Amino acid sequence: MEKKTILLVLALLFCCMSIQVHSKYHSENKNGFHYKEKVTNLHFYLFDFLTGKNPSAVEIARPNRPVGAKASTPFGHIYAIDDPLREGPDENSSVIGNARGFYLSTSQSEDLTLLMNVDFGFTKGEFNGSSISVVSRNPVTEPHRELAVVGGRGKFRLARGFAELTTYYLNTTNGDAIIEYNVTVLHY
Repeated sequence: MEKKTILLVLALLFCCMSIQVHSKYHSENKNGFHYKEKVTNLHFYLFDFLTGKNPSAVEIARPNRPVGAKASTPFGHIYAIDDPLREGPDENSSVIGNARGFYLSTSQSEDLTLLMNVDFGFTKGEFNGSSISVVSRNPVTEPHRELAVVGGRGKFRLARGFAELTTYYLNTTNGDAIIEYNVTVLHY
């Protein structure tokens, strides 16, 4: 019995010991994280259209009860989006990417507020194949507002920053909008 106890204690000690492992799947940066951080400024226009033959935003869910006053995006409604990102505010300007994700109408008052969870993917130019992620409150009725950039991929890996939005065009009857984005992103 005493031998079994000693063997059990030794086995537990060996299990608790730290063993340095070297493999092609793991390595440690002995000098710490020393990549040079970059600041990138982006400027583009988002076209969010709920109307027409091919809308870029569609309602995917709504509350199972009356929502009160009619609005273009009533409280509690969720919209999936695949909005084009363009170089300029004109519908004929070059498409440089798309914004894919969803937004939720979160305001019960006349001040339209959305909660946005959107990936802005770039398909042209220097940032082709890269994206930034925005998860933030968007008070749409304010002419100038700021959203949080919380991540990214590709050239925007480990991104953080903010997007300053200005409403270029808004149809309050049907919800169609063109939004100017000025984005400042810190990334490695």
